[in-house]
Amino acid sequence: MSLLQLLEGTLAALVAGTAAGQILRRTARSEPARRTVANINARIAAWWVLCAVMALALVLGAGAVCTLFALFSSLALRELLTHPRPALPLLFVITAVQYVLVWSHWHGVFSTVIPIGAFLAIPTWNTLAGNTEHYLGRTAEQYWGLMVSTYCLSYAPALLMLDIPGYAGRNTTLLFYFLLVIQSSDILQYVWGKLLGRRPVAPRISPNKTWEGLLGGILSATALGAALYRATPFQPWQAAAICATVTLIGFAGGLTMSAIKRQRGVKDYGTIVMGHGGVLDRIDSLCFAAPVFFLIVRYGFAP
Repeated sequence: MSLLQLLEGTLAALVAGTAAGQILRRTARSEPARRTVANINARIAAWWVLCAVMALALVLGAGAVCTLFALFSSLALRELLTHPRPALPLLFVITAVQYVLVWSHWHGVFSTVIPIGAFLAIPTWNTLAGNTEHYLGRTAEQYWGLMVSTYCLSYAPALLMLDIPGYAGRNTTLLFYFLLVIQSSDILQYVWGKLLGRRPVAPRISPNKTWEGLLGGILSATALGAALYRATPFQPWQAAAICATVTLIGFAGGLTMSAIKRQRGVKDYGTIVMGHGGVLDRIDSLCFAAPVFFLIVRYGFAP
């Protein structure tokens, strides 16, 4: 299965979703139902844009993909930090360097430049700035934000650097497969939660995330990933096991980011993505799942 076939399938799903959304918009009777349908249609409209941008980047090549993910990381970093100054310029520079290293296939360097280099550079930068107000909390927040928004997310485009036997030239397909499974899990968790959700997983953190939505979404996304195994170097059972693992890790990412929003008293991290809130609201599960998926492929299929 090629990248083009995955893109065609995604396009068909978007067309079907758009048509279904318009039918629901005309048939919804109650005000809560109309609000839910309006939110779904806004999400579908945003997905058209996001999928088109990602497809274009994949077609243009690794440089465009790394540039796009660097933009995602920079926007997410700015949304996440409550005390960005005075280190924000430094964090943006580190983000740019990280993705240049990914694009250059310098795995040994890009896997250590943030855990070690940024760990030392951020407190030094804050010290030289001379601002000691909330020094330790601000420094810890900046470092953790960089780890999540840039370091972890950069492992998604890093899939393009792997040399997988019998899979040469198809790494863009694997990247899109990973994105498709994770984002499908998010969508399906939302749908199953709306249809059957009764018992919240963590009611004090995110009452809308239910056990029914979690199980339905992960099982559905796992089935999708197993059905599309021909797009990967995996066997069907391997695809199912890997998809179940990364979608569960992705859920942990979404729940963690919800806990931060709950502490801040906000619903979303921003408004830049119509129907989805901020960039970080859309990539929270990717941030947690990307390094896990990369390491599974790196040590299991790219010796």
